[in-house]
Formats: sequence, C-alpha cells, structure tokens
Amino acid sequence: MAEPDADFAAYFAGRVSSVRRLAYALCGDWHTADDLVQVTFIKLYPRWRRIRGMAVDAYVRRILVNTYLSHLRKHRREQVMADVPELSAPTADGHEDLGHALRQLPAQQRAVVVLRHLEDLSIAEVAELLQVAEGTVKSQSNRGIAALRAAMSRDVQ
Repeated sequence: MAEPDADFAAYFAGRVSSVRRLAYALCGDWHTADDLVQVTFIKLYPRWRRIRGMAVDAYVRRILVNTYLSHLRKHRREQVMADVPELSAPTADGHEDLGHALRQLPAQQRAVVVLRHLEDLSIAEVAELLQVAEGTVKSQSNRGIAALRAAMSRDVQ
C-alpha cells in the first residue's frame, strides 16, 4: 500500500468506533449509523491527501453531520416496519430511555445536543460545524435539553 493509503487505513481503524458512536447518537439506529459511517469514510477518502495534516476529526464530524442531515431530508417520510410497533416500556427505574427521548428531538436540535454534550464541542465549534450562528447553537441546545428533561420527567410522574 502507498503511504497515504496506509495512513488512511490507520486513521479509519483508529476512529471508526467513535465515528460510529456519534452516528448512532445522531440517528438512534445502528444500521443507519453504519450506513452513515460508510458514506462518511467514502467521502473522506478522495480528499485524504489534502486534509491529512489538518484537523481531520473536525472534518470527519462535518461530513458525518452533513450526511446525517441529508439522509433525513431524503428519507423523511419513509418508515419501513415489519410489525406494528409497540409502545416503548419504561426502563426498570421508571424513566423513558434517554436514547428514545433524544430521537424525538428535531434533527438540527439533536445534532446540537449530541455535538455539545456527547462530543463535548464548544459553542463556536458546533456553530462552525453546522454553519449556523452561535446564538442558534445556544438556543437549540437549551431547547433540546429542556425537551429531554420534560420527556424524562413525564415518566417519573
């Protein structure tokens, strides 16, 4: 293998798990997360020689989030189900599953909450990544956290 290919393979091997976790946090489905990760690395590979020395992780996050948002736009109304879904049962401690509550947030709000609080990015980093104003990140983060709190407290009552 040529050196750039070896570098890409090493980067892929070292980061695929964390990129997959981020993808799952965004979409809430492991199969979709795997598809998003695959598309992300396919889009990264042709650009690898140019971005190797730069902030690759930030670039990968941007590709992943854009791929996720694009996926949502394309599959907005599509919901294939083998069986009629049952209502989700509360967990053992009576709380709604946080992942389920997170999936109820609108796409951009979910992306902001995941990037801010799971990926621990700053407001400025999230704003740059999503190409929105810092005020938008702050308001979406506050609304998302409030919605999560409300969803979690509903199950306690």
